[in-house]
Amino acid sequence: MLVAERHEKIIRLVNERGSIRVSELSEICQVTEETIRRDLDRLEQAGRLMRSHGGAVSVMDQQPEIPYLEREITAIEEKKRIAQRAIAHIEPNDRIILDASTTAWYMASILPDIPLTVLTNSIKVAMELATKERVEVISTGGVLAPRSLSFVGQRAERTLDHYHVDKVFFSCKGIHLERGISESNEMQALVKKKMISISDSVYLLADASKFGTQAFTFFANLDQVDEIITDDRLEPGYLQKLEERSIKVTIAE
Repeated sequence: MLVAERHEKIIRLVNERGSIRVSELSEICQVTEETIRRDLDRLEQAGRLMRSHGGAVSVMDQQPEIPYLEREITAIEEKKRIAQRAIAHIEPNDRIILDASTTAWYMASILPDIPLTVLTNSIKVAMELATKERVEVISTGGVLAPRSLSFVGQRAERTLDHYHVDKVFFSCKGIHLERGISESNEMQALVKKKMISISDSVYLLADASKFGTQAFTFFANLDQVDEIITDDRLEPGYLQKLEERSIKVTIAE
């Protein structure tokens, strides 16, 4: 089988199944796993699929992300209050992660210029922090997702594997009592899952509209979160159910 033929076969299989592992492709194509990994790297660079841990996922199977500029003007005041409350958890010399959410960007905009290390996959967050002389900024790099102005993919995940941080501040598309925390896009979900895994303390920043929603891709259980910071529009009944499960919820008023 020629290389070009193998690449087309890989793309067809990934698109048919939605995702596939390196070991499966190696067996189907009768080449080594290392060859498949090189194939996947080339196909990701060409924008024909996206790498995931141990395999690849289809770019045709992703729900479209809401463009950053649209998210930026949604629930502005609530997100700013949530960001302000989240800042109270940050102390000098902390090592933290800020994801590519608009709430994390609001955090970056009001973050005091104190000694900090901030790891992020967000272009907007990195640019905002560039003006703060005592804040060290580390970008994950990776494949640029234009709609969210963020880096995703296996390169971003590999970068995160090299670090351990004190705190992560992230948002999501959906929070469901039974189905956990979810995202609209699988590649974003994989990056956030990795962020949580390398953090001592986990803070979920979510305005009230996110509760009761299940988005496309699950990536974390509610019991993995140390604190949810939300706004005062959260229904009292939902707040009670969270508290009954010993999940700490802070209302940013």
